[in-house]
Amino acid sequence: MEKNLKNVLVVSCGFFLLFTAYGGLQNLQSSLYSENGLGVATLSTIYCTMMLSSMFLSPILIKRFGCKWTMVGAMCCYLTFSLANFYANWYTLISSSVMLGLGAGPLWSAQCTYITTIGNLQAQKKGKLVKDVVTQYFGIFFLIFQSSGVWGNLISSLVFSQTTNKEAIPEDQLMFCGAKDCGSMGTEASNTTHRPSQQLIYTLLGIFNGSSVLAILLISVCLESVENRLVNEGEARPEPPPVWSTVLSTFTLFKDKRLCFLILLPLYSGLHQGFLYGEYTKSFVTCALGIRFVGYVMICFSGFTSTCSMLCGKIAKYISRTALYGMGATIHLSCITTLLLWRPALAQLPVFFIIPALWGMADAVWQTQNNAFYGILFESKKEAAFANYRLGEALGFLTSFVYSSFLCVSTKLYILLGMLSTTITAYGTVEYMESRAARKVPAPTEEKSQPEKGGVKEM
Repeated sequence: MEKNLKNVLVVSCGFFLLFTAYGGLQNLQSSLYSENGLGVATLSTIYCTMMLSSMFLSPILIKRFGCKWTMVGAMCCYLTFSLANFYANWYTLISSSVMLGLGAGPLWSAQCTYITTIGNLQAQKKGKLVKDVVTQYFGIFFLIFQSSGVWGNLISSLVFSQTTNKEAIPEDQLMFCGAKDCGSMGTEASNTTHRPSQQLIYTLLGIFNGSSVLAILLISVCLESVENRLVNEGEARPEPPPVWSTVLSTFTLFKDKRLCFLILLPLYSGLHQGFLYGEYTKSFVTCALGIRFVGYVMICFSGFTSTCSMLCGKIAKYISRTALYGMGATIHLSCITTLLLWRPALAQLPVFFIIPALWGMADAVWQTQNNAFYGILFESKKEAAFANYRLGEALGFLTSFVYSSFLCVSTKLYILLGMLSTTITAYGTVEYMESRAARKVPAPTEEKSQPEKGGVKEM
């Protein structure tokens, strides 16, 4: 097996194990801890802190400790949050959420930087286009990573299905489910009536914590340091720049007009995921079916996202990036419209699974293409670019969770609709700018198979 592909697989499997645990917990936060909004407050704290860590910590830690050990340290922060759920209250969950948020920004920035660098090395070695290799590697990563949602949700569903409390949802409660939910008592009644026993919750947490520990061990032992790899292949290891310079690089990158437009891509990504995790699971699934169905429904989302991520990585060679983004936008537009018009009920059970399946197909486009696009456009400033990417995504999540308790679900869907339109317009603007710039550059007559931008020059 190619060494570069082996490293991509190790990173992917590490994230698979870690997010099997965290993803399962995240999907249940708003349903398990609905009293006084603790679950939503926990998620809001995570993404608020993630914004700060993306702005200030990510570039510093990656430059100082390298991608591998930044990921290991950040994964330990995720383990802290999983452990805190054993004794869930405002103090333990909020404080551990701060820890997780501090690790989340560096974790994702290090992962994106690592895979982009490995992709550049492979493109140099094989004489291929950088964009093709990087997109393919991100497709492999998201295939494995997104499948963690299948297993995390399957585990939670199998554990919670052992509960003996499975009463039917009363008809008067169903009137307040779906887009009509404006913070009514319907969802809270469902949570309290159908809350699993504490013993089942502890069983689930034990499984999730074991998975997190395995993730940390896998990355620590099996992943190659990309910085050492660059040195071995003749690249000089740069001296770490001053801290202030590293921090400012995250903000000075906004001088590039392309980033000012493209920041909307991760912002929308965070918004739509926040809606699915926070509102769809609570106001549609838990309210109309009960909490035991949350895992099964979210398996459809994770399964389709995982499978379609691999497909996007493969077909990106043959289909334009614009066409893929157009497909993703069309699917999300259809889902949002359906949710606005739909009144959820048990008799329409298949619809609860079809919507997250379609949502996952569109999410596969956003995840693979967004990360690859950032890595290609800002190849020489990867750390700062991906720090800004995670900043935008965290802001989207945070915004979604902050207004969760104040707005009706229908209003949140209209916000998503407006953001989708604005984001696609901004993306199209950048593609137009790139096409104009490409026309001004004379086409090369030789060495057409050489990698774009000459491979990796900086780390």
